[in-house]
Amino acid sequence: MPITSVTTDPSSLTMTVVAEFPVPLRRLWDAYADPRQLERFWGPVEWPARFLRHDMTPGGESHYVMTGPDGTTSAGFWRFLAVEEGASFEVVDGFATEPGVPDTSMPTMRLRFEFGSTAEGSRVITTTWFDSLEDMETVLAHGAEEGMRSAMGQMDDVLADLAGFAADTGTHAQHLDDTRVRVSRVIRGSVEQVWRAHHEPDLVRRWMLGPDGWTMPRCETATEPGQTYTYAWEHAESGERFGFTGELVQAQAPVRAVTTERMLGTDGPQVRNEMTLTPLESGTLLTLVITYPSRELRDQILGTGMTDGMETSYARLEQEVLVGA
Repeated sequence: MPITSVTTDPSSLTMTVVAEFPVPLRRLWDAYADPRQLERFWGPVEWPARFLRHDMTPGGESHYVMTGPDGTTSAGFWRFLAVEEGASFEVVDGFATEPGVPDTSMPTMRLRFEFGSTAEGSRVITTTWFDSLEDMETVLAHGAEEGMRSAMGQMDDVLADLAGFAADTGTHAQHLDDTRVRVSRVIRGSVEQVWRAHHEPDLVRRWMLGPDGWTMPRCETATEPGQTYTYAWEHAESGERFGFTGELVQAQAPVRAVTTERMLGTDGPQVRNEMTLTPLESGTLLTLVITYPSRELRDQILGTGMTDGMETSYARLEQEVLVGA
């Protein structure tokens, strides 16, 4: 059991949890930074979590949903107050009525996660501050301590799984719910390099090409919210053409960009793309949460081999743009 102590102190309105693990400090930090890993232990065993958003940067947010054995769901959120990479982060933690919508009838808490090395590996100290004794009693009555013990009891298996989250595992798509898909890929480069490669036209043209044989004669990027972007491709031999356009809705360089997207020349439905870049020991984790207007369209697009095409492009990004950059 990784938890070495749990201390509740009504006089200071705090609960402090200390847990130790036989892994290097950076390995432990990355488990919290990577939503694919975090959702494997953030939540009791019987209530696994699914992270629909995870922006580990000051001002960023995380939205998650836990699902119980009978299908009942419970949503929550984090609002990041401070992040010191590899050392600590602090969040406002609260309940939500649905992802991204705080439940104002329930208390919020302030959580601080502090990471450090030990003789045998690493340690994380999680301190929760409550606004009042009533809030503290309410949250503890909801099983906060028991839930924390159950959740962190799963961490040893997550931390032992190096292969599942390595930089050479390629591009993967994971269904988050009926309309949302999370595409993940660790890219060997810094966050700043990967951001530039997505927003500077000369760089975009060099890698965002999918399978061999395609060129990108039109590449108009957006750098400020409200601007539109347009990408168009042409096959060198067949002359086949297609493209996409949309609007940059939100941008927090160099870590998050939200865009809409629809196919050029159609009035068809648009999708929403939320790209987050997170520094890990092995490179930059790119997560792209795509929200489709329907489950049918989601399955139709994924069935085209979209993920394989993205992997070809991301591999080209590493090999032809970021090597030596």
